[in-house]
Amino acid sequence: MFKKLLFLLLLCSTGLQAQSIRVAVAANAQFVMKSLGDAFQKQSGVKVEAIVSSSGKLTTQIQQGAPYDIFLSADMAYPATLHREGFTTAAPIVYAYGSLVLWTMGTLPLSADLTVLKRSAVRHIAIANPATAPYGEAAVSLLKHKKLFDQVQPRIVYGESISQVNQYVLTGAAEVGITAKSVVLDPSLKQRGHWIDLPLRGYSPIAQGVVVLKRTQQPKAAQQFIQFLRSATARRILLQFGYRT
Repeated sequence: MFKKLLFLLLLCSTGLQAQSIRVAVAANAQFVMKSLGDAFQKQSGVKVEAIVSSSGKLTTQIQQGAPYDIFLSADMAYPATLHREGFTTAAPIVYAYGSLVLWTMGTLPLSADLTVLKRSAVRHIAIANPATAPYGEAAVSLLKHKKLFDQVQPRIVYGESISQVNQYVLTGAAEVGITAKSVVLDPSLKQRGHWIDLPLRGYSPIAQGVVVLKRTQQPKAAQQFIQFLRSATARRILLQFGYRT
């Protein structure tokens, strides 16, 4: 009897340890997600598996039946669309506000007015695809606000997400890139190249939304994670990566 009880306890314990949630994460948040996931697992025992891509591509995957539990978008529009179409358990909420930076591996003199982009030494400017990535849309908006878009458009190279923009910059395929501030504040990248903040006046605040998806197999754990994002621990982590909460 004792052995049977011990076996059942071990089985339940193993089940709890194995519990995990699949979180679709917009590429701008891939680094902060690692810290958030580790903190959430430490608190709850639930492991977070992050699937990273552009918000637009993740939305399409969800519409096509991808088995995700939660979606962290780089904007509010994509999760709002999913909510209208009946894919979420509730309307999206804002979990953070992101911002843009100009980043280079070289010695270019960066400035918030972006005049460096007109230099002949800048042959490639990396930004995310505005059709699927909200940070790319914000970058285009900023360039147009500065009346630079038409001048530099022939030199723009589009990454399918912020992740690809980062690779273009890190490998030197692009002399400069407009990326998410959360990227350059990741400990693994802090010492790589140099960057400057870009003025918020040139683009709309990047309000980032989160939703629980109806297909979730872990509704309680998913809701726990949503509550965790509102906690002091999560806010502290988000602030460390340059987000406003």
